[in-house]
Amino acid sequence: MSVGISGTRDARVAPDGSAPRPAGDLAGLGIDPDDLPDGLVVADEHGRVVCFNAAAQRITAVRAQDALGQRLDKALPLEDLEGRRWWQLTDPYGGLAIRVGQPERNLLLPGGREVLVSVRYVRTEPTGPVRRVVVSVRDTEARRRTERSHAELIAVVAHELRSPLTSVKGFTATLLAKWSRFTDDQKRLMLETVDADADRVTRLIAELLDISRIDSGRLEVRRQPVDMGAAVGRHIQAYVAAGQPADRFLLRLEQPLPALWADPDKVDQVLSNLLENAVRHGEGTVTIDVTPAASPREGEETGTSVTVSDEGAGIPEESMNRVFTRFWRGSKRGGTGLGLYIVKGIVEAHGGVITVGRAPGGGAEFRFTLPVSLPAYLT
Repeated sequence: MSVGISGTRDARVAPDGSAPRPAGDLAGLGIDPDDLPDGLVVADEHGRVVCFNAAAQRITAVRAQDALGQRLDKALPLEDLEGRRWWQLTDPYGGLAIRVGQPERNLLLPGGREVLVSVRYVRTEPTGPVRRVVVSVRDTEARRRTERSHAELIAVVAHELRSPLTSVKGFTATLLAKWSRFTDDQKRLMLETVDADADRVTRLIAELLDISRIDSGRLEVRRQPVDMGAAVGRHIQAYVAAGQPADRFLLRLEQPLPALWADPDKVDQVLSNLLENAVRHGEGTVTIDVTPAASPREGEETGTSVTVSDEGAGIPEESMNRVFTRFWRGSKRGGTGLGLYIVKGIVEAHGGVITVGRAPGGGAEFRFTLPVSLPAYLT
């Protein structure tokens, strides 16, 4: 038997012997309440449960057959965080006739398990009696993970900011108090240290802004023609100028490469991070392969692939699935652990994909592929 929203779970009868009132028209739309991601509990005008979907069973650990036909406060005995019985406090059927529901809040199930609950009072007239009470129940685990992630981000940022700001404050205070006592070389060294620490703070703030934009889906990509081979070459030249031996890098270009349209600044950010990881944490030759590849974007045939590999110890197999998460750091790795998370966000904002694996030489191998993304007027 199937009635309205409650699918196959509303065969119980109301206390007056009548069939339970349909709790909506989801069935008429071809939607099974068990397909809903959140727990759904519906009570009729008598306060008896007529719908208890699969998600509600999973979240509350109450079987549907035990809940159907029961009074709502018995089937779903909720308490607030101070231990008060929530249905008695809210009184959905006997309270003010102008109320339309309850906003989402944290409540407790028997045993102390915390859930997120919101309620809608359905009336046929604005101030008429309540005909249905529709309850949405959600697990708090996803929210807890988000809160833990935010707390960890704050802790990492505070830790990373403290060191350079302490240095900046110490050197500037010393220079202001004892300027005449230092030689020009000593002053230059202090100011260079302050400048380097200021750059470190600026980079950290830029990372935080990138994370905010990635998480909210607002990372802007300003596409221009990009010569990927030349972009990689510039980074290699910078490392050689900084003292790295030229023979540590091997750049291999497979021609012809498709015309690539991407954000040059963000491509540089991706290349900088991947090359820095290979140079700092890898060993031996750092090999960069730039090749044409199948486009990861549907409707486009070609893309550009860049593979950065080294000959170091590589990344442990058990860590492969965590490389692109926030705060991941391999053993002996410093930094904030945000770089590869940002790299993945930038690549995906371009419509591309990035993977990590083991290089032929045994080290780490990062490979990202970007679609050519030609402007409409060139297609």
